[in-house]
Amino acid sequence: MTFALASFTDRVAASMAAAVVVLASQFAIGQEPPKNFVMHDEAKPVAAIKFDDVQGQSRNLVDFKGKVVLLNIWATWCGPCRKEMPALDRLQAALGGPDFGVVALSIDRGGMDAVRKFFADIGIRTLAMYLDSSGQALRTLSALGLPTTLLIDREGREIGRLIGPAEWDAPEMVEFVQCVVARSDAATAGKAPAPAAAPLCAGRSVDLPASGARSNSQP
Repeated sequence: MTFALASFTDRVAASMAAAVVVLASQFAIGQEPPKNFVMHDEAKPVAAIKFDDVQGQSRNLVDFKGKVVLLNIWATWCGPCRKEMPALDRLQAALGGPDFGVVALSIDRGGMDAVRKFFADIGIRTLAMYLDSSGQALRTLSALGLPTTLLIDREGREIGRLIGPAEWDAPEMVEFVQCVVARSDAATAGKAPAPAAAPLCAGRSVDLPASGARSNSQP
């Protein structure tokens, strides 16, 4: 009887240990940005860029200060951009508001009509239209290809960058963005340095699948 009880106890302990391992691995999965999303140890200044909104009004990144911004530089002729744009639209629909926003900046030389047609063709409903027909933003921000995405904190500083497309509405990415926004809220409320937000979120760990398409170079 004693041996049987000991054996049963051992099996329970082993099962509990296995459960802890599973839970730990599940916590380790699902909370880190994609591997090609480079998070900076310290926030970096973002060079000033200018672009137009759909009404033709001149805009810049200062207009978005106070919220976490995902700045996506893209073009209608970029195949990977076309593939990821609906996911960005869904991310904006899910999280967009006073604390977070996706800024999809086209560098199309064809003007706003090209962007408007593109959005209509693929069913983009939530993202606002922004255009830099000069393509200067691509060079000013040292973007090596399209799409390039910058994660910008509430102070207007770059805290991370991704070159190439990603599944922006995947649960892991949504959770990561929510973490960055929450850490940014806490930093603002406690007057702590804002750059602490991103590394803390990136320090958790999951491998988010990219969309599988390569980025496009500027034509």
